[in-house]
Amino acid sequence: MIRIIAITNDLKPIYDLPLEDLAKENILWYWMDFNDPSEEEKSLLEKHFHFHHLAIEDCIYSLNAPKLDYYDSYNFFIFNTLNKNNLNPIEVSLFVANNYIVSYHTTQLKELDEAWELAKINERSWEKGPSYIVHQILDNIVDYFFPTIYKIEERLDEIESNVKRKPIHDLMNEIFSIRSDLLKLRRTINSMRDLVYRILNSNRLEGFPDHKLYFSDIYDHLVKLSDMVDSNREITSDMRDNYLSINSIRMNKHTMVLTVITTIFIPLTFIVGVYGMNFQNMPELSSKYGYFVVLLIMASISITMFLWFKRKGWFDV
Repeated sequence: MIRIIAITNDLKPIYDLPLEDLAKENILWYWMDFNDPSEEEKSLLEKHFHFHHLAIEDCIYSLNAPKLDYYDSYNFFIFNTLNKNNLNPIEVSLFVANNYIVSYHTTQLKELDEAWELAKINERSWEKGPSYIVHQILDNIVDYFFPTIYKIEERLDEIESNVKRKPIHDLMNEIFSIRSDLLKLRRTINSMRDLVYRILNSNRLEGFPDHKLYFSDIYDHLVKLSDMVDSNREITSDMRDNYLSINSIRMNKHTMVLTVITTIFIPLTFIVGVYGMNFQNMPELSSKYGYFVVLLIMASISITMFLWFKRKGWFDV
C-alpha cells in the first residue's frame, strides 16, 4: 500500500496525488509511504525515483542495523524499531531529499501511523519540510522504546518480590530471559544512538542543522534508554548472583546433613560388619545378652554423634 501527502507552496496539504503530479511547480514537498508494498509498488523505487540499487537492496532484501548513506541528490536512512512480541528490530528505510521523503517498511507500524497523522495536522511540519518529518518519525520510534523497558522493570520487580513463591530455578529462567531481551534492546538502542550522533555531527545533511535541537533531544532520550538498559542488566546480574549464592548455600547445607547421617552410620556399619562375619569362635555370639548389648552400644553411638553434630549446628538448614 502506498499513501501520499503533498504540501503546496501556500502550505496546503493534498492527499494521494498521482505520481506525475508530484513534480508540479506548486508542490513544495511530499511524503510517500510504502507500507508492505506489492511487487509492482516496489518497482517504483527504481523506475520512478531511480534510487541506487544498493539502497533498494537494503530496503527489500536484508535486515540492517541503523545506518546513514549519502547519495548525490538524497540521503538514505535506516532506523530500527521494535517488534513488541520478540523485541527483534524492524527496519524502517527513508529516502530524504530537499523536496520529498520516501519511507519504506514491510510491517504496519504505530510509530509511522502516528507520525503520518501528525504530519496531516501539524502546520509546523508543513513549513519545515522533510527533515522535520524525519525528526517526527525518529521521535516516535524512540518514544516506543520506553514502554518496553518499563515492562521489563515491572517483571524484575515481580521476580524480586516473588509474591507467587516461585522456585529458584523458575526465577533463574525468567532472569536469563530478561537478560536476553535486554541484550536485544541494548544492541538496537546503542545503534540508534550512534546514528543520531552521526546525524547531529554531519555537515552533509542539508536542512537537518536547522532542527539540531530536536535531534539533540532524541539523542538525550537514547542516552537515557541506554543507561536504563545497562542499569537493568546490572540488576539482573545481581539477582542472578544472589539466587546462585542462595542455591549454593542450600545445597551445601543439604550436603552437610547427608554427610552427617552417613558419618553416624559408619561406626554402626563397622559393628554390623564385624558381627556379620561367619566365624565359629566369636565369644560374643554365645552370650545370652550379647545382641541387646550391641544394640545398646550402637544406639549410644548414634545418639552421642547426633547430639554432638546438632550442637555444632550441622543440622541447621
